Amino acid sequence: MASTPAANSEEFSPSRACRLRDVPRWDFESDVVVVGFGTAGASAAIEALAAGARTTLFEAASGPGGTSAMAGGDIYLGGGGGTPVQRANGFHDETEDFFRYMLMAGGPDADEQRTRLYADGALAHFDWLREQGVPYSDRYLPGKVMAPGTGDCLIWSGSEIAWPYNQKAKPCPRGHLPEVVGEMGGRLLAETLARRAEEAGLETHYDARALALVAGEDGRVGGAVLRIDGQVRYARAANGVILCAGGFVLNREMLQRHVPQLSRLAPDALSGGYDDGSGIRMGQSVGGAAIHMDEVFVTLPFYPPASHVKGILVNQAGLRFTNEDAYPGRVAVHCLRQAGDRIFLLVDDEIFEPPTELSRIEIAAVGQTWGEIEGELGLPPETLESTVRIHNRHASRGEDPLFHKTAEWLKPLDRPPFAALACHLGEAFYPYFTLGGLSTLPTGQVLTADRETVPGLYAAGRTCCGLPRSAEGYSSGMSLGDCTFFGRLAGRTAARTPLA
Repeated sequence: MASTPAANSEEFSPSRACRLRDVPRWDFESDVVVVGFGTAGASAAIEALAAGARTTLFEAASGPGGTSAMAGGDIYLGGGGGTPVQRANGFHDETEDFFRYMLMAGGPDADEQRTRLYADGALAHFDWLREQGVPYSDRYLPGKVMAPGTGDCLIWSGSEIAWPYNQKAKPCPRGHLPEVVGEMGGRLLAETLARRAEEAGLETHYDARALALVAGEDGRVGGAVLRIDGQVRYARAANGVILCAGGFVLNREMLQRHVPQLSRLAPDALSGGYDDGSGIRMGQSVGGAAIHMDEVFVTLPFYPPASHVKGILVNQAGLRFTNEDAYPGRVAVHCLRQAGDRIFLLVDDEIFEPPTELSRIEIAAVGQTWGEIEGELGLPPETLESTVRIHNRHASRGEDPLFHKTAEWLKPLDRPPFAALACHLGEAFYPYFTLGGLSTLPTGQVLTADRETVPGLYAAGRTCCGLPRSAEGYSSGMSLGDCTFFGRLAGRTAARTPLA
């Protein structure tokens, strides 16, 4: 490695590209440079190496995993009649049902081309994951569960059975968890892929912070500036750079600018990496456009216990506002849309169990009648009583004409004592991560605002706005599915597209 004097790393910024003419030397040279070693970076590296590209990866942390390692580890897969695990448990999942569900989940700006590629390629992707060494059992775990850590594979991880999704796509469980006991699925997945990449010949540098991209006068991205051991280093990428540096959930300034509504929540960002927005800012520094920066996945773990799904959620006006059998991320989005910060889950003695410690949901009121609960909470007279009365009348007939909760989760709240559980914004646990990021083609090529490609620049994972781009439609496993599937595609594309 060259020993010429290094520039001060504070001279560089992710928001300002380093000009090619200002690079004093190349400390590293490869075909493809990958920034970030979560599941997106690992998948990109595996495929780039398989395509014959010399590949170097830089990770800001001291080991692999990133935010992916904090996840439950499930990947959303299906179609083609079903994965081997779905079929082994008697489920038949048509590709068109899988596609329609994913398209609905993507929201009003769903990327149809990206969704089609994923739906058509999901079965092969499951096979690829197993080939990399990710272990999956053939066991199915029914019911409402979240990252159970039991070693079972197949779970219901979204709103498949809930309205409105069940109106357009046949429900099927599609969450596929790695076989590991304890909530270690994300770490197992990330470390397995990282190990596979390094076994394939990946050159990896840890404690290596990407400071800026290197771009020529023509706008072509040809490398990156790094800080390693306190020194500025320069990495040349003959084919291009793949940014897999996560989202911006740890950047308070960016959150305040793009997602100010998060100020209503406690600062519980779901990140085990360096999701400071630097990857997005580097992409913008060379003309990349960022889209859907206001979309943030938020969830409320009001279950387990699963029995609480039979309760009803009301706002501080005593009014119900959503179908509680939907994925808790969808439920949380509707909580954030309420005018006030006080949210209550109403339960009766038949379905009540103590909330989990993780949820930080406290008991706000207990009473023998709903009128007592209403008074203790200080709600407008007859509001809560009326809400429960209407719900009970319909639930006793197995109906929910207002919010369309499925009959399985309908129950009149008529067994005293009654309780109101506080799911308040700013108090209960509402973890979140960002979905917005760089605009890309499915191949990972970063796009400008005019949808022209930025030569030599790719992005995958939460650095780009990929498959999951609607908080309301999100299902667990979509992000890791997006990271691994489209990380692979970015790696293949970069490896085969040398810069002129």
